[in-house]
Amino acid sequence: MIVVADASPLNYLVLIDQIGLLPVLYQHVLIPEAVLAELHRPRTPKTVGLWIATPPPWLEVCVVHGVPDEGLVGLDPGERDAILLALERGVGLVLIDEAEGRREAERHHVRVAGTLAVLEQAAQRGLVDLPAVLERLRQTNFRLSSNLIRQLLDRDANRKTRDR
Repeated sequence: MIVVADASPLNYLVLIDQIGLLPVLYQHVLIPEAVLAELHRPRTPKTVGLWIATPPPWLEVCVVHGVPDEGLVGLDPGERDAILLALERGVGLVLIDEAEGRREAERHHVRVAGTLAVLEQAAQRGLVDLPAVLERLRQTNFRLSSNLIRQLLDRDANRKTRDR
């Protein structure tokens, strides 16, 4: 499966040392040049900058040729181009965290998953300990509510109970 990623999920997965989940879950990840530029910004965390300096073979940087409609124009360049790239390449899933970008992707009939969905999917496959990775995520500047954490942990506990 091929997915397109915005900068945010890549950033946070690198920060919590879980970026290796992406090739396991999705095999190949496409990013537009605008996302690459975002990951090279001076304010990007050092570990993320070091990671993107030598991108892994499963990550492909792509040129976007599409012209954004007015709904996409208001998004930041990485989100906008991630959605355009997914539309151009016929990729059905975009990894994106920001609410406005998620709404626009869905408006364009592109499914979305964010950092939390990636971690939950990995936990369902037994690849990570969800409580542990959520705790690591909470130590970053990722915004997640106590209610959302509780929901994720409840689903994880219920899944583990069912799987016994």
